[in-house]
Amino acid sequence: MVLSIIVAAAENNVIGRDNGLIWRLSADLKRFKALTTGHTILMGRKTFESIGRALPNRRNIVISRNLEFEAAGCEVAHSVEEALELTKNEDEVFVTGGGTIYKKLWDKADRLYLTVVHQECEGDTVIPSVDPEVWREVAREVGRADEKNECDYTFINYERVK
Repeated sequence: MVLSIIVAAAENNVIGRDNGLIWRLSADLKRFKALTTGHTILMGRKTFESIGRALPNRRNIVISRNLEFEAAGCEVAHSVEEALELTKNEDEVFVTGGGTIYKKLWDKADRLYLTVVHQECEGDTVIPSVDPEVWREVAREVGRADEKNECDYTFINYERVK
């Protein structure tokens, strides 16, 4: 199984504020959909609640320590380890947030699909920095602000250095 993190972060590694995204980037949402459709996605409970529903055409697994937690259209795992066990036979699994889940799985991930949002943001959730000793860039695509994307951005794909 290939474990992939998919995340958008500002230049200062901020990914969110008050359980939500800070920016609107249509191109990033389209990329997210294209990459994750047909695959399993892992997310924390707060991320699931901010989305408000299971994402279609994907196996949704929500990670929550609350043994009573249920999420319509989703499977629930009560630990990161349980989620990984549930997905061990998948080809590629995407970690979709939030901050706590990213931090727990950052060192286990094989791939990183990063959207760099070219602005500095204030927020309460950050990701670790991308260490060039650990991550090798394999693809890059630059996007410019327009009517559907409020700021410049860069899609960067990384693979873990083995």
